Amino acid sequence: MRDIALTRKQSKGTQQPGDKQKKSGKPAPEKQEPRGQADGRNPKPCPLYRKCGGCQLQNMSYERQLSWKQAETQKLLGKYHTVAPILGMENPYYYRNKVQAAFALTRDKRVISGVYQASTHHVVAVESCMTEDRKADEIIGTIRGLLPSFKLLPYNEDSGRGFLRHVLVKRGFQSGQIMVTLVTGTPLFPSKNHFVAALRERHPEITTILMNINSSSTSMVLGPVEKVLYGPGYIEDTLCGCVFRISASSFYQINPVQTEVLYQKAIDLAGLSGKERVLDAYCGIGTIGLIASRRARRVIGVEINRDAVRDAAANARRNHIGNAEFYQGDAGEFMRQMQEAGEKLDVLFMDPPRAGSSRTFLSAVAALAPQRVVYISCNPETQARDIGFLVQKGYRVQAIQPVDMFPHTNHVETVVLLSKGEIDSKKVRVEFSLEDMDMSGFQNDATYGQIKERVLEKTGLKVSSLYIAQVKQKHGIIERENYNKPKSENARQPQCPPEKEAAITEALKYFGMI
Repeated sequence: MRDIALTRKQSKGTQQPGDKQKKSGKPAPEKQEPRGQADGRNPKPCPLYRKCGGCQLQNMSYERQLSWKQAETQKLLGKYHTVAPILGMENPYYYRNKVQAAFALTRDKRVISGVYQASTHHVVAVESCMTEDRKADEIIGTIRGLLPSFKLLPYNEDSGRGFLRHVLVKRGFQSGQIMVTLVTGTPLFPSKNHFVAALRERHPEITTILMNINSSSTSMVLGPVEKVLYGPGYIEDTLCGCVFRISASSFYQINPVQTEVLYQKAIDLAGLSGKERVLDAYCGIGTIGLIASRRARRVIGVEINRDAVRDAAANARRNHIGNAEFYQGDAGEFMRQMQEAGEKLDVLFMDPPRAGSSRTFLSAVAALAPQRVVYISCNPETQARDIGFLVQKGYRVQAIQPVDMFPHTNHVETVVLLSKGEIDSKKVRVEFSLEDMDMSGFQNDATYGQIKERVLEKTGLKVSSLYIAQVKQKHGIIERENYNKPKSENARQPQCPPEKEAAITEALKYFGMI
């Protein structure tokens, strides 16, 4: 499961799942939030949900949202095992501990902040959001109000002028610590100390303030340069009894309430007794592995991101955990080396991004053959594909548990337990060949659809198969001729723009194709 930004795929006026009425109501009252009515509609959906596109299910009551997600999970995974009832939230509002706002200047020179409208870079003004932490929204509103008095302008992507691009607020729900990151288009920050003092005066609860410089023409929010303006430059929060350090760029689940539900369910399904050797693939900053370490003999975490591995090791020291170790590298290759060395593994936790795992990774899982695999996913569609491969390799699905991590969106998180076991001789054994399986999702480790999804999720850009083929060809990956050549000799073929080429290149590196 990776940090999912609320997708903006729905445009204004687009019908949402289960939508029957077009009329939006007023925002929910402060104390008693709406949960629905008898016909399954949300009586007071957010008035911006169509325009912003982030909460695709706002038109439904929360009970109906859960039913819809249960049915979607059943449709995708039900062929493998009975799907347990989805675990929803008691209060499905204001749950996001990470809030990100874009800034812009209107035609009448007003400073606004909010989200990008569906498939555009037009900023939809948002004063408050029903899924975001209230305090974070207050801080963003304060920053919006401070800009004119300090004669600071929002950054203009077309002209490359201006100052503030985004504001990122992260809050530890357990610790109460708050980080504010000002993402600027220039390293010049006039009256920096006075601005920081004014912000702290209005919000003394802020524990650290950073300036992140992103001067590139890109859809990426954070740039490569970061300066600490106040405080330690990070915050800490407690999850399932462990303390984790959170930086501006580090991954940390955005719904801490449901994350505890999700991780506890995953560890319960793993059946840890204190004797197991556990591998946490895609370990990030070590959240799952460190929480599991209290119930395992030894935990090994593997992560491709070097900074995340450093954070994971620091988090182990912070929590005085001595039976967990972390390595930087490819988890599939790490497991292959374990198998060649004759090492054994009892439990594997795998929590891949939305595109799922590659065939290379899954083949390494099958070769190492851990007794139990706990597969956490934020995309049941790719999870179903990966499970099909593991089932062909002798695994059996023992449990499927959906968790509602992102209320009001069409995303659902699922935990699936697979185990190795002897086939019951009283049952009919059915033989399958690889020709029976749709392996298109594993060609070259990533399909065009997976690459497009990665680019969209990471940068907000939509890219065509033609552009992907052009970039792949530049890196020596041979493609079919119909992707690379125009239909006729005189036809002019569009060339991939530099920004999209950079995004596609990042995706190819992500999938290990270059």
